[in-house]
Amino acid sequence: QLHISLPPGMQQTTRRSKRKYTSMGDTVIDDAAKAKAAEEKALGTAAYKKKDFETALKHYTAASESDPTDMVFHLNRGAVYYEMKDYDKSIEACTTAADVAAEHRADFKLVAKAYGRIAKSHAAKEDYESAIAFYDKALTNHRCKDYLNPKQDAQKALKDLEKKKYINPELAAEAKARGNDHFKNGKYPDAIQEYSEALLRNPDDAAFTSRIYSNRAACYSKLVEFPHALKDSEECIKLDPTFIKGYLRKGNCLLAMKREREAEEVYNEALGIDPNNGEAREGVAKARAAKYGAQANMTREERAAAAAQDPEIQSIMRDPVMQQILQQMQENPASAQEHLKNPAIMAKIQKLAQSGILEMR
Repeated sequence: QLHISLPPGMQQTTRRSKRKYTSMGDTVIDDAAKAKAAEEKALGTAAYKKKDFETALKHYTAASESDPTDMVFHLNRGAVYYEMKDYDKSIEACTTAADVAAEHRADFKLVAKAYGRIAKSHAAKEDYESAIAFYDKALTNHRCKDYLNPKQDAQKALKDLEKKKYINPELAAEAKARGNDHFKNGKYPDAIQEYSEALLRNPDDAAFTSRIYSNRAACYSKLVEFPHALKDSEECIKLDPTFIKGYLRKGNCLLAMKREREAEEVYNEALGIDPNNGEAREGVAKARAAKYGAQANMTREERAAAAAQDPEIQSIMRDPVMQQILQQMQENPASAQEHLKNPAIMAKIQKLAQSGILEMR
């Protein structure tokens, strides 16, 4: 009898047996076993689609026993366990799949799928650090959005979780108190640090954070860091539109930044909340004085020309109603008394007079 030795991976047929064999690595699987595995897999998939997960597991397990060289059956088991929300068993099954893949040199894309499913299960358990690590392994084998996008989601979820764990209103109040002490002692950088800590510790309480932003804006103003102070004061107003200090902080910043027209508007908003607020009234006066102070040594014509560049003045002058009123006042000065009874008209006429556009005798 003639005996022939063939290299691994080749099919072998003898005169005494018609059975065929396929080899992978050191494991030889005959074609009948592979066919049986394929049949069990098909039955498992049919059961999976019907959400009959126990039956699906039974068939996928039988498939893996018939052909232990194919990682796909373990991947399928991992998918079933994931749907059953048994994430630990899903991780176990997909880890086995990855091991089988490494042993039998499976396609890199299949290896990536195993790591991707492990990552997905970790993410479902809110173990985002492990999820990110396994998404990285998946991306090492196959770089595609199927793993890159969920990795980014896991990174965001981890950041949000860490932020949530950091929240502690009691510690936030303590940080605020330390910030207040530093502010009283003129230690503004230290106060800013404590106020920032307070915001991290209690970021979702608008009544609390609006005051912290106001306090931090005051610190930045003391350090002449007006852009930062302006940003914080605007955040304060956004969180609590009725808190007048936010407007006062913002108006003071704009005035210091020589944005007088905007400052005046903000002070007027503050007066809308409290018409008798002395600081807001003083702010309006300062803004107007600064706005027109540079024009003190100009002639009326020069002041009018400079004021004409002011967008607010331009808006008033383009107003058809104001154009008609000014024409009436010019033709009949006595009509001014009637027009000045209207507060909105009087405010506009005062602005024109202060700017030099309108001269009243």
